[in-house]
Parts: sequence; C-alpha cells; structure tokens
Amino acid sequence: MEAGVACKLNYPTWIESERFGRNSTGSLRFSRIAKQEHKARLVVSAHFPVLTSSNRFRSVSFEVSCSSSKNFSASTIETGSVHAPYDEALVLKNKSLEVEPYLNGHSIYLVGLMGSGKTTVGKILSNVLSYSFCDSDVLIEQEVNGMSVAEVFKLHGERFFRKKETEVLQRLSSKKQLVVSTGGGAVVWDVNWDYMQKKGVVVWLDVPLEALAQRIAAVGTHSRPLLHYEHGDPYTKALKRLSYLLELRGKNYAKANARVSLKEIAGKLGYRDVSDLTPTEIAIEALQQIEGYLKEEGGMVIAGL
Repeated sequence: MEAGVACKLNYPTWIESERFGRNSTGSLRFSRIAKQEHKARLVVSAHFPVLTSSNRFRSVSFEVSCSSSKNFSASTIETGSVHAPYDEALVLKNKSLEVEPYLNGHSIYLVGLMGSGKTTVGKILSNVLSYSFCDSDVLIEQEVNGMSVAEVFKLHGERFFRKKETEVLQRLSSKKQLVVSTGGGAVVWDVNWDYMQKKGVVVWLDVPLEALAQRIAAVGTHSRPLLHYEHGDPYTKALKRLSYLLELRGKNYAKANARVSLKEIAGKLGYRDVSDLTPTEIAIEALQQIEGYLKEEGGMVIAGL
C-alpha cells in the first residue's frame, strides 16, 4: 500500500512504503537538507493508523513529526488524512508471513455449509502459504471411479458417502501443510473432528443463508443432492434446506477453532452486502482469525509452540 503525504512546508515530501499493507500503523525515517548552508539532517516520522476501509480504499489518518540531530526539539509538522487504494494481494501475503510461525506447518480444514466458498478461499490460502490444496469431495469421487457426489448419494446413500468422507479425512490427518475443503456435513461425525484437529486448525466460513441461497440458485441445484428434498424455485429450495441444515449442524460448526463471519467482514470494511466481498478479503480474515486462535494457549499447544 502507498500513502502520500505532502507536507505544507518549504520542502514538500512524498512518503511511500509497503509496510502500510502489513501493519495498521507504521513509521518512516528519512533525511533531507533543510538548510543548504548548514546541511542540517532532519528525521521525519510518520504515523498511519488505518481508520476505515471501503470499496477497496482505506481512509488513513497521519501525523508527521520532525526532529534533528542538531538538538532541535521534535514537533508535529502536519496532520490530516488520505483516501488511498490498498493492494489486497500484498495484505494477504504479509498476513500469511505473520501467521506462518504460529501455524508451524499444521494443516487448515475449512468447514461450512454448501456454497460457502470453501474451495475458492482454500485455493487462495494454499497458494499464499505454499500449502497443498485438497477437496475432500473430489478425493471421494476419485475413490468411486469418478462417480459424482450426487451420483454417490443417489446410488449408495448418504451414510456410504459419510463413511468415505471419514476415510479421506483419516488419511489426510497424518499429513501437514494442507488446506482442505471439506463437505458441508463433515462436521456431524465426532470422529471427523478428531482427525481434522489432530494436526490441523478448523476454520468455519459462516455465510448468511440468503447469500448462500442466491449463490446456489445462480449456478443450479442439480449438483447438490441434499437440495433434492425440497420443492419450489431454486432460491426457495436452497433457502429452506440450508435453514434446516444450519439448525441441524450449527452447534457442530461452532466447534471450529476459528470463525470467519462474512457479515462481520462486510460491516468492518463498509460494504452493504457480503456479495461485495472478494475471496481474497475473506482469506485475509481467515488468516487473522487463525492467528488469533493460535496466539491463545490452546492454539499454541496444537501448533507445538
């Protein structure tokens, strides 16, 4: 991120630093010639707390103070604010660097209702962390000769699918440096929690039901076998079933080590609707929540710190 400050002095200055993409506050030091005849060296420090973020822009207040090696006292020379775009890819990368020492190679398991973006966000996280990405549904399909999840449900039933899901999670639990997108119902069986939390951190992507129903209705419900029990238009079918599933699984999702609420992210960033959020912004919040968990005593034990 870059932030520009034009000091209203005899010597206008432009300040820029990638550090502002990483921290909510930062300081810069540089020198310039204030008086040609004395070659006085001034140290200028700029403080940039991020106030708000909206529409991919951040409102940043600043305070610039000045001191000198010639024993001049420090003084504030400018205050104000700027409205500058931020590089979300840079923010994501810097946050991943902050989280890595705490994560210590342990895997990340994404849980949540169908359509919550586990695969999309998971691929972003795996890329920035240099982890491998796994979709448990895809691994199950590979085990049944390429049969789709919908076909497995139709021919063998949900219980057969859940058993296969547990087998997949058991195998993955012995590995590190994975980001795993799980099926929406993976949280129901207690044994799956044992496997996911054996060497991993479980993150719940919590998306408002209306937003999920809109997503699913937009792409169709044919690939969602649990939606076939409902009647009506695609949106109504999705909303009814999702409401039922959340009531059934809500307590299970709440057992996750970290929760990523899209509603809370949208409010924090000043968006009217969660659909305005980018997958990268959701991934950034996921890393922040993971970091917060791992800094707590329980998380640090899991991470081996």
